[in-house]
Amino acid sequence: MKKIVADWKANAREDLNENTAFLKSIPKNKKIDDLAFDLHEEVFKKVDCLQCANCCKTTPALVTRPDAKRIAKHLSIPHKTFIRKYLLEDINGELMIARVPCTFLNEDNTCQIYDVRPQACREYPHTNQSGFSRRSKMNANNTIVCPAVYEIVKQLKKVSF
Repeated sequence: MKKIVADWKANAREDLNENTAFLKSIPKNKKIDDLAFDLHEEVFKKVDCLQCANCCKTTPALVTRPDAKRIAKHLSIPHKTFIRKYLLEDINGELMIARVPCTFLNEDNTCQIYDVRPQACREYPHTNQSGFSRRSKMNANNTIVCPAVYEIVKQLKKVSF
């Protein structure tokens, strides 16, 4: 874990343009998605999100309307109160956590609402989902947020396509 995080801290920003170009160039197919899934499984055996939580510290999570209702119920507050107190709405009507670091991030990097966390949080960093090869921009941006994504892309670059 320490080696992956140190490599990420030292190189992710510098490698962003190269990683972006690489991810745009890879074939858009199931073979790549399956390879990314396998690399996700391998890398996350070495990376403990609770040792990092950089995503929660730097990136406001998207919150769907069903997420907001579920979290409000869990917090025992009215849905509209939850939205007003904890979320922002962008010009497209999408909701996101209003504060960075996330309001619900504890000092020990655990999540106060883990069992009911937003779908975007449950699925992050999206490297083990179908369509990896079609999300080049998001994956590239995630290389500077998440050491695991940086490592997955680094490993992908070693493969011939």
